[in-house]
Amino acid sequence: MELVQNLGLGLGIALSPTNIALCFAGCMLGTLIGVLPGIGPIATIAILLPLTFGLDPTAALIMLAGIYYGAQYGGSTASILLNIPGESSAVVTAIDGHEMARQGRAGIALGISAIGSFIAGTVATLVIAALAAPLAGIALIFGPAEYFALMLMGLAFAVLLARGSVLKAIIMILVGVLLSTVGPDLTTGQLRLTFGATWLADGIEIALLGMGLFGIAEVFRSLEHGEARKVRDTQIGRLLPGRDELRASAKPIARGTLLGSILGILPGNGAVLAPYASYTLEKKLAREPRRFGRGAIEGVAGPESANNAGAQTSFIPLLTLGIPPNAVMALMVGAMTIHGIVPGPQIMTKMPDLFWGLIASMWIGNLMLLVINLPMVGLWVKLLKVPYRLMFVGIVIFCCIGVYSINSEPADILIMGALAVFGYGLTKFGFEPAPLTLGFVLGRMMEENLRQALMISRGNLMTFVERPIAAILIVIALAMLTVAVLPAIRKGRDEVFSE
Repeated sequence: MELVQNLGLGLGIALSPTNIALCFAGCMLGTLIGVLPGIGPIATIAILLPLTFGLDPTAALIMLAGIYYGAQYGGSTASILLNIPGESSAVVTAIDGHEMARQGRAGIALGISAIGSFIAGTVATLVIAALAAPLAGIALIFGPAEYFALMLMGLAFAVLLARGSVLKAIIMILVGVLLSTVGPDLTTGQLRLTFGATWLADGIEIALLGMGLFGIAEVFRSLEHGEARKVRDTQIGRLLPGRDELRASAKPIARGTLLGSILGILPGNGAVLAPYASYTLEKKLAREPRRFGRGAIEGVAGPESANNAGAQTSFIPLLTLGIPPNAVMALMVGAMTIHGIVPGPQIMTKMPDLFWGLIASMWIGNLMLLVINLPMVGLWVKLLKVPYRLMFVGIVIFCCIGVYSINSEPADILIMGALAVFGYGLTKFGFEPAPLTLGFVLGRMMEENLRQALMISRGNLMTFVERPIAAILIVIALAMLTVAVLPAIRKGRDEVFSE
């Protein structure tokens, strides 16, 4: 009964005219950047962070959340029509979705993608509402030692689930933690790692890091590859799947929703693995595995459901524990910080309007996305024909304006440019910038909790072993790192990511 009352409170907040308008704007923009390859939700949210200064915190988070899960919907359109995933999580959709488009079934692929995404998003919203209160209650018994251990475990999961080299993932996380220490010391206020530069006295803003590493750097990467898009001129055809197609998709949607909901909760970006895991599961369960890769509708329904369920349940560790599980949620922490909100279990008790309003808005947003995606497929096809060179000029200008608006410091634009070159260089050498962002956000929290734990224990490091929960979390973190570096596991992990 309490859950129903809380959801009623959330719907009352989310259904206000302003919040509905911003939810729609976020969903529309998210779909757009998901459709257009080369931009992505991380860069978009980073660019828009400065624009949320004047908004109500609840309204700002509703819009940013809409961008995130809207991008998951939009990514499938580019995958199916272009065979170019607009989002990394939509890579699997391209395998059978584009093949269906080549067979003249593009509309059916787009339709089942939207239907599966809506069902998964609706179920994931209920999962968030159901698990939020118990997890927040557990988090309230956590002290600084437990929070430090939990964040350490999150970084260990990030290493295990990161693509490519384990060593490179660890290096990126450590670089992120190092960058988080730039600026004033948390205790003494003494400046650190500024090298005498006054414009680094306040540290590096998360929005600045996001725009540099993901916004401008992505422009560099896309310009390097040039124009390589060719939108299929085939007819979209009917959008609503038939009875047989719905029957074939029902179980994959259910399995994908369950798998995505579970993996999305895992720290270290488990949501990205959800569509891959779903595709592998459906292929193993299929009576004729050879159909996969040749236009099997199950290869679209399952991964798309897992993709959207994982995207939404990734809000659970952020809202209940204050721990961002991936780079997008790390930027959401930045958005909360901008509005003076400390993410964690206190949000549910101290700011119930924000907490339940955000959760209720997810269901409304999923309903909007169902309406946006199906009737407007023709518009998205036309937008896919817009040349990159026209979009990227606007992205660079918008990033510069957004960066300058934060502190009105011209030096911030130079820092963003340096970070963009750095981010571009990282990808050239096979390093992922996402673990760096996660390390950057968690680094500040880890330092604060580490110092508090040591102050409480009078400098005794045994406090992390003597407290049972902290000890268990640290053991799990060490186990994850051990598993990641074992030769047999590492080889299997590399094969999974390559496949």
